[in-house]
Amino acid sequence: MVVATQSLETLCINSIRFLAVDGVDKAKSGHPGLPMGAAPMAFTLWDKFMRFNPKNPNWVNRDRFVLSAGHGSMLQYALLHLYGYDSVSIDDLKQFRQWGSKTPGHPENFETKGIEVTTGPLGQGICNGVGLAMAEAHMAAVFNKPDCTLIDQYTYVILGDGCNMEGVSGEACSLAGHLGLGKLIALYDDNHISIDGDTTVSFTEDVGKRFEAYGWQVLVVPDGDTNTEAIAAAIEQAKAETGKPTLIKVRTTIGYGSPNRAGTAGIHGAALGPDENAATRKNLGWEHEPFVVPADAKAHFAKAVERGAAAEAEWNKTWETYKGKYPEEAARFERQTNYKLPEGWEKCLPTYSPGDKALATRKTSEITLNAIAEAVPELVGGSADLTHSNLTYLECSTDFQKDAYAGRNLRFGVREHGMAAIVNGIYLHKTGLIPFGATFLVFVDYMRGALRLSALAETQAIFVLTHDSVALGEDGPTHQPVETIASLRAMPNLLTFRPADGNETSGAYKVAIERRTTSSVMAMSRQGLPQLEGSSIEGVERGAYIIDGDLDLPDIILIGTGSEVQLCIEAAKKLREDGTKVRVISMPCMRLFEQQDDDYKNAILPKATKKRLVVEALTSFGWHKYIGDEGDMISVDRFGASAPGGIIMEKFGFTVDNVVAQAKKVLG
Repeated sequence: MVVATQSLETLCINSIRFLAVDGVDKAKSGHPGLPMGAAPMAFTLWDKFMRFNPKNPNWVNRDRFVLSAGHGSMLQYALLHLYGYDSVSIDDLKQFRQWGSKTPGHPENFETKGIEVTTGPLGQGICNGVGLAMAEAHMAAVFNKPDCTLIDQYTYVILGDGCNMEGVSGEACSLAGHLGLGKLIALYDDNHISIDGDTTVSFTEDVGKRFEAYGWQVLVVPDGDTNTEAIAAAIEQAKAETGKPTLIKVRTTIGYGSPNRAGTAGIHGAALGPDENAATRKNLGWEHEPFVVPADAKAHFAKAVERGAAAEAEWNKTWETYKGKYPEEAARFERQTNYKLPEGWEKCLPTYSPGDKALATRKTSEITLNAIAEAVPELVGGSADLTHSNLTYLECSTDFQKDAYAGRNLRFGVREHGMAAIVNGIYLHKTGLIPFGATFLVFVDYMRGALRLSALAETQAIFVLTHDSVALGEDGPTHQPVETIASLRAMPNLLTFRPADGNETSGAYKVAIERRTTSSVMAMSRQGLPQLEGSSIEGVERGAYIIDGDLDLPDIILIGTGSEVQLCIEAAKKLREDGTKVRVISMPCMRLFEQQDDDYKNAILPKATKKRLVVEALTSFGWHKYIGDEGDMISVDRFGASAPGGIIMEKFGFTVDNVVAQAKKVLG
């Protein structure tokens, strides 16, 4: 396969290959096989089709690129460097997978400019791509005018066999087909290799027929190793189909060019090493030192900078015209895409008094969501087929459906995991949309992989998770979350709220709407809860606060969350009859409380008061740092039971009398 005289195109493709090979070899860690095999399709896509400005990676109308097969990250880093992004230098490529580098082992959107989404866990990236395409469709429907097109971009994804094996990709791609997302184009790196070896050991379905059944256009490129003309023709055909997303099945050879390991699992996730690196250089006629890009290739790649600047300049002309013709829409577009909330938006938040009707917090959540939706038009979202249980329908808008993309109500179907990954993609479109997804709290385990990436990727994703404890009742332990909240509280960069009433619900949403790089969980009750005296929006913003009692040093502190706060307040009244000084703390968000300064934390939970009782109808895990050696907890450290909610709460000890009794035991 020795190449004597390389064409400019081959020179460019091999530049991508060998930057990846050299980066992985220097790190002695990584995945060179995918970049070597996918380099022709990536070059064709970036060079002939994608519209982007390397000097302004956040240009709003750029095409979005997602490397769903994120283990092949050196492919994306090489592309960013070669096409002129300042975020990835040659030194950065040499620091692949090293401490503090801009080239971590898998692409991270918050770490490297030009990376749209954080990928690595297989299947997540293609689902994010669906979210990006949904965001594009919505923004275009809301802002574009017949004579002024502000949003007109494609979402391109490179995914692999592993992405297609992961069930989450099926969830999102099924929805994408239903929605007819014609500007979503996925290139499937069909190399028939996974970590275990040839995919014939576990994956022999006809992927093309599956995607056709989803409602996608499916195209096939039999030779993706060398036939870039066929790749380009397929992308052209994909762009011509405006009513369906497209999967382009590109047959490739993993590790193309390696004489001894190409086409094998041995090149999937291991550096070539000196001998195979040298053999591959000889095989492909590559006579350059590591990390050297030939001058002709460098000059060709550099043209992308001028091309991108020209594309953005042309868009800027449209933007100026738009501002003149449609000043109201332009003002909203500018505000939203610059992540500024409408002035005074927080005035929409409902407030409640003790005389107001008792409501489930899922109901106060519904009221709050609808109030925010009126004031903050960038709020979009929906439920995983539980709209009327989660109470998440936005009455001011319509459904987001094919040919009706301006709607803000997203119908995810029974696809919790896909929903969460799509919500991430909608936010990461970076046009200021604030997305939410909803299901029962216990089903967070169906979507945990995407939820974790929400927090890791610093997305402003809001998850409305109702039916928050054993109090939901008759559905029984399969539907009663016990350990779930504790596991969510353990997740970095995730705010987990369990409001006690309507004011705390408003407070939770205020924080979630204002925190632009933090994900939030709203754990809402099924059963009605009274509106509490002393509850406040401001208190929620501190994570925990005194809801009952005063600043005098108490004999005992009762700490509650959610539906159990009312029990603590009523128990405190009875305890005071004996002269006991009692303070009740509502702690709707443990992580927010931990972020407060020491003075505030000690004022709320003084170290001198060691007698403490925590009351929460969930597991005790995670509370011991607040309980201390002299405290205790009323909790549910087992799975729940099937019975009416009131009876379950009584049987598990969540009654005022039992709180009083346990408090007296703590007091001794």
